Amino acid sequence: MNKDFGPCKVKVVHVSDLARAKESADIIYDNMNLDNFDGDFTVSKSNPDPLLNEGRPCHHIPGGKARDSVVERTDEQHPRIEQAFKKYFYRAEMPTLPSKEEESEKSKIIATSDESNKDGDTEQSEQKLKSHPQHEFEIIVCHGNVIRYMFCRALQLPPEAWLRLCTFNCSLTYFTIRPTGTVSCRMMGDIGHLPHDMCTFSMHPGFNW
Repeated sequence: MNKDFGPCKVKVVHVSDLARAKESADIIYDNMNLDNFDGDFTVSKSNPDPLLNEGRPCHHIPGGKARDSVVERTDEQHPRIEQAFKKYFYRAEMPTLPSKEEESEKSKIIATSDESNKDGDTEQSEQKLKSHPQHEFEIIVCHGNVIRYMFCRALQLPPEAWLRLCTFNCSLTYFTIRPTGTVSCRMMGDIGHLPHDMCTFSMHPGFNW
């Protein structure tokens, strides 16, 4: 979080109900430098959500013969992770254009403010009329399998391809969801913020595995 980047309205930090995710979410939240922002800039922390817990989101293709226990676990956990996807990935509400009456009222407010310039009301009224940043950001701290599955679902790719993707530990995945319903992925599993000796995937260090 930095003022130099302009308006960046982080609305909330979501997190799964597993200890490792909650610890990471606390670190992220504590380093957002919220005390350096003026005004009523606040970021809420939602309650830990078990829907975001790690699991096997769906069956994967290609793949060899799966053990019965893996099939059962996948069938059991898929509905929960699909529910999490539908909960957190949705279209933003389309902004509504002001009515003629609202536009007229706005003009009256500006005109009245201009007349009372001596009291310094003009600047204050114009400030109130400025729109808030259009973009809202939500941070979700969860787990690799869940992220890979949501990546496929959000981009309308076969979800069975989730295991072909690689999300390193502490990596960043960034989606943009527009009111029109279009979705784009700005980055997936990015670890550019980590030094090489801290890059890990599951129990594997580095890239040579």
